[in-house]
Amino acid sequence: MDSNKDEAERCMELAERFMRERKYEEAEKFIRKAQKLYPTKKADELLAEVTVLSKQNQKSETTEPNVRKRQNVAKDSTYSQGNSEYSKEQLEHVKRIKKCKDYYEILGVNKDATDSDIKKAYKKLALQLHPDKNKAPGAAEAFKAIGNAVAILTDTEKRKQYDTYGPEEERVQNAHNRQGHTHYNYTRGFEADITAEELFNMFFGVGFPQQEFYMRRPGGRWMRQTDAQAQHAHSQQINGYTTFLQMLPVLLLIMLTMMSSFFISDPVYSLHASSKYSVARTTQALKVSYYVKENFHSEYQGSLRRLEISIEEEYVSNLRQTCAREKNYRDNIMWKARNLGDQDLYFKAKSLETPSCKKLQDLQA
Repeated sequence: MDSNKDEAERCMELAERFMRERKYEEAEKFIRKAQKLYPTKKADELLAEVTVLSKQNQKSETTEPNVRKRQNVAKDSTYSQGNSEYSKEQLEHVKRIKKCKDYYEILGVNKDATDSDIKKAYKKLALQLHPDKNKAPGAAEAFKAIGNAVAILTDTEKRKQYDTYGPEEERVQNAHNRQGHTHYNYTRGFEADITAEELFNMFFGVGFPQQEFYMRRPGGRWMRQTDAQAQHAHSQQINGYTTFLQMLPVLLLIMLTMMSSFFISDPVYSLHASSKYSVARTTQALKVSYYVKENFHSEYQGSLRRLEISIEEEYVSNLRQTCAREKNYRDNIMWKARNLGDQDLYFKAKSLETPSCKKLQDLQA
């Protein structure tokens, strides 16, 4: 049985290589052979994928001479319909986003653009691409793309990393050129801790709109300079008092936080080694490594079993969050590859490792 499993794995490796080379018939042959030797869920999924890709490849080969003609006919018919839910201009906005190579191009700003320029560009595009207003195909994905762009470029640290390592496509290409290693720092990209809709609401939802006030005396006459100065001073005094009242809850919160820090002791453990937490230990159930202080045995008087349960819960929770970020990063690259029609990038993105997901799967097994 083990020999069948090894041979099946070898067939799967050959199939994946043929898929990267776009030799779908050879890939399908080796996948079916692997299924006979040692059936797996991965083989079923890969067979379904290669079947779809093979059909698409055959279709593109047989219909290529007529593509330009069909595109022109489709273009004319699309906008000749009176009941179209989207305009030609809206569709052009979506197409432009899909062709962009990086976040600066998506927002239409220079690489030295300020936060103000970036936010201004986002507001303009968000109103054009919001799915409630733009019903063109791909508008939802384009709306998410500009959300990713503004989230990264308005974050100083993420923008610095983005400028250093470049767009995702280049990162994938560079990583695969490094002797076959596909280990990545997924936090360089946009972490999906806020949705595009939430980001939109931050800009256009609850806010404090600026208003301008113009003062003149009845009859249209200008106020005297002394009256205007007195009015301005009074207005400043009121604004200062209002600002103080608005800041008061924040100041109280800061004071309470500072006071509470004097009464809060250090955590009992840490999942990462440091000069303070230098003694390594391992939980009994899941074999999770954690670190404690040198005086742990004399200082800690609680239940060791309960402590290790909480350690394992925190460890698993961290793995789930990191796994979600890894999958989201990979899916973003695959989405970009599909929009660009780049099959090489698609397969490279699909082969990205998700180490946290693998650790989580090993724990559950």
